[in-house]
Amino acid sequence: MLQFLKFVLATIVGLAVFMVLAFFLFVGMVSVATSGEKTTVKDNSVLKLKFDRPIVERGRENDPFSNFGPFGEGSPVGLVQIRRAIEDAKNDPNIKGIYLNPDMYAAVASYPTLAEIRSALEDFKKSKKFIVAYSEFYTESSLYLASVADRIYLHPEGVVEWNGLNASVTFLKGTLDKLGVKPEVFKVGDYKSAVEPFLRQDMSEPSREQTRSFLTSVNGHVLQAIGTARGVDVPQLQRLADSLTVREAEDAVTHKLVTALAYPDEVEAQLKKELKLDEKKKVEYISLTKYDKAEKESTEKGSFDKRIAVIFASGEITSGEGSDEVIGSDRIAAALRKAREDDKIKAVVLRINSPGGSALASDVMWREVQLTRKKKPVIASMSDYAASGGYYMAMGCDKIVAHPTTITGSIGVFGLWFNVKDMLNDKLGVTVDGVKTNAYSDLGLPTRNMSETERQWFQKRTESIYADFTQKAAEGRKMKVEDLRKIASGRVWTGEQGKQNGLVDELGGLDKAIEIAANMAKLKPEEYRLRYLPEQKPFFEEFFGTSSDAAETRALQKHLGVLAPYVQDIRQLKNWQGTQARLPFALEIR
Repeated sequence: MLQFLKFVLATIVGLAVFMVLAFFLFVGMVSVATSGEKTTVKDNSVLKLKFDRPIVERGRENDPFSNFGPFGEGSPVGLVQIRRAIEDAKNDPNIKGIYLNPDMYAAVASYPTLAEIRSALEDFKKSKKFIVAYSEFYTESSLYLASVADRIYLHPEGVVEWNGLNASVTFLKGTLDKLGVKPEVFKVGDYKSAVEPFLRQDMSEPSREQTRSFLTSVNGHVLQAIGTARGVDVPQLQRLADSLTVREAEDAVTHKLVTALAYPDEVEAQLKKELKLDEKKKVEYISLTKYDKAEKESTEKGSFDKRIAVIFASGEITSGEGSDEVIGSDRIAAALRKAREDDKIKAVVLRINSPGGSALASDVMWREVQLTRKKKPVIASMSDYAASGGYYMAMGCDKIVAHPTTITGSIGVFGLWFNVKDMLNDKLGVTVDGVKTNAYSDLGLPTRNMSETERQWFQKRTESIYADFTQKAAEGRKMKVEDLRKIASGRVWTGEQGKQNGLVDELGGLDKAIEIAANMAKLKPEEYRLRYLPEQKPFFEEFFGTSSDAAETRALQKHLGVLAPYVQDIRQLKNWQGTQARLPFALEIR
């Protein structure tokens, strides 16, 4: 019997080893097969931009799975890669136009991300090439993107969701009450509403006030852009949203939100006319992924000895290494040092897309910004979010550039600890006991109640960090501290509002920030090249390493759909303990 079990165990181990080796062999074959693959762009081609994957700031270069069956499904595409493809297509004589298909991920993308793509498309139109958009379903955000097109087509049975914007916050107090978890909260400022989901079941009046303010600002920008592109005045667009007038597909045509109704084959027939193709010939589409691999003339003409470094910082802020989706203070600090010490790099653009996080980690990166700007210009470029800890990173830069719809400000901090004593005792029957050498040796232990002395200690520490935050922000913005604090107190602003109150210097995207950096470094457009930092890890190291969190997030989105954000809210609670500088919890604008 023992011998039999040995054989069974050996067989199981052998099969496991074989499967692992087979997987690595398979991955290696895919990598080799795709690494040398080049795409030829045929004459009279159309670049097809189908937004069916999540959009991140910077996608992974040379991802062997990006276009390979189920492995590529859901893998993110970089904003950098999208913009680069559009710019290349503008100058490519084989590309005659762009077919824009704003699918699911364009419908839920943030407006600053869409604004970057929209700006690139507007520049593309200078080539006199066409842009045609088609979708079965347009939201305000996907129509914002599609409105740049020469013609916008909607499926005859399709829908245009035109009912205005909504910002929602998820509240967890009821969940914590049911679990027996008591939050201990310490904050500064009326508007630091990030802690409200743990204390309330609805929005406070200050939170409602600031949310209404920045949402109105975002909506105004969106309506103005769409109205200008479609030839409809803003008051009329507001009336359409208030009355739910756009119910049928024909209504969208009547009110000029789209150009015409058409089935996909009819859109293709129009494209054939545009391309002067015979009806029997097919349109030569080329996808973003394939076009990225195509051989084409580089648009970068500058010297390798004159660089502008673009440092990407995306995600919540934590101490440690981080990843492409999480801002680790060690990783970003190292990138800033690398840019500072490299004489070929003449200026730095810090591209921030973060709702905030650890106050300590934010300060670590702020210090590196200060050291770097002593040697060369440092410009902050704000993406979707650059708030709280994200603003902490930006405030020490020479200039701050933001999109009109960027969510920024939220200058404030809070402390958060969870007391799980009742949950362990009452729900699970677990008790905790111990000994200590001093009165407060177990300070912050989550299995006991805090004393009033301990609460005062944490509150004073929170106030001290806020005082330091606002002092440094005031110095960076060249404002008096008392004036800075009038627009701080945790209040959230849009980039447009930030420009008005002094938190932002210029409105624009990444290109604007690069332009300012080049001017400050006295570089002409044709003189420099871009260098992207931090350097990405080799694909397989990232695939089997720190990317697991991102993969898990995408898996949740795929399998749980609209429920995924709520599950993620609970999962992320582990990152919230300690002193934080971050946005209101789970803020969504739709």
